[in-house]
Amino acid sequence: MPLSDTTIRTAKPKDKLYRLTDANGLCLEVAPTGSKLWRYRYRFNGSAKMLALGAYPAVTLLKARQRRDEARNLLAEGTDPAEHKKAAKQAQKVDGLTFETLAREWYDYNSPRWAEATAYKAKLYLDNDIIPGIGSRPIKTITRPELVELVRSVEARGTLNAAGKIRQWLHQIFRYGLAKGVVDANPATDLSVVAAPVKAARHHPHVTFAELPELLGQCEAANIHILTRHAIRLLMLTAVRPGELRQAPWAEFDLDAATWTIPAERMKARRPHIVPLPRQAVAILRQLQGVTGRYSLVFAGANPERPMSENTVNKALRLMGYEGRQTGHGFRHLLSTELNGRGYNKDWIERQLAHGDTDEIRGTYNHAAYVEQRREMMQSWADSIDAVCAGANVVSIKRKA
Repeated sequence: MPLSDTTIRTAKPKDKLYRLTDANGLCLEVAPTGSKLWRYRYRFNGSAKMLALGAYPAVTLLKARQRRDEARNLLAEGTDPAEHKKAAKQAQKVDGLTFETLAREWYDYNSPRWAEATAYKAKLYLDNDIIPGIGSRPIKTITRPELVELVRSVEARGTLNAAGKIRQWLHQIFRYGLAKGVVDANPATDLSVVAAPVKAARHHPHVTFAELPELLGQCEAANIHILTRHAIRLLMLTAVRPGELRQAPWAEFDLDAATWTIPAERMKARRPHIVPLPRQAVAILRQLQGVTGRYSLVFAGANPERPMSENTVNKALRLMGYEGRQTGHGFRHLLSTELNGRGYNKDWIERQLAHGDTDEIRGTYNHAAYVEQRREMMQSWADSIDAVCAGANVVSIKRKA
């Protein structure tokens, strides 16, 4: 007999779940807790299946019969009602998915495999440029013109390198969305076609070797933090990248062996890098132990758990009067120019600069074989800086006399 509203309303719970049957597969499950749930029982491809239709009294008997009939129509068309319901839920979830949700999921998935500097910059651009612009928009509604406008707003600041990175990351985020099945197309393709013209490549500026005494004199006289002063000297003595230095933990240094070993995850080329330390660098680091030795980072920032700002060294050089003449990264170019001019083995210099080697086996061999050669080269480099500074001081004294 078909169910009635009275029968359903007065049905009492029992010790075990039981069912009240309507017609054409519809039934009401009455649980020991007193809850009453509508179910549609059917067969699909020979298998017995059951579809939830909602809870009574929110779903009335009339509504339950309507949902049953909709499911029967799907069956008549050869569609499994349960799979259809699952697909509809997924579509509803995707329709409500915002760009910010997908972007942060993409970041969480990829950042463990990135160098720390890459992860930092990606999050910085997400938080400051990308998400404020389109973060709240449903992912499936974002169009290519919107992305072009977003990137152009970054280009308008003159930060073309940042704009290039943002184009790259937008493309990757939407590719991630394609792989997850939450977007049907990638609107971030071909954004570079309308990119602002790239300015002529400009190497990181650096002074000549002969100008180092003046720079170091300005560094000593400048009103800058002792950590900044030592960072400038260590960049000059080691030719590491500024990010590799400022994020360095004390655990990477063996001062007794005069060796600094940077793990692969902190390197641009994603391979470990051994930095032989000249005596002058070791002396600076021993001084720094008295300043930051109780922290994990050599160049601890205002918050000791975080490194000094990436702008600190370049800001100090600007204050010293070297804007457009010297940057922290420029010390690498200075060393390369000078040591190549002195006739040192090019492979030693390239390995000191941690430049990649296209031949993986050769690169591994060089990594192991050139440490001692580089140690001698870098000690000679540090001694030559001392010598040119000493010579400058002598000249200065004679002029005063």
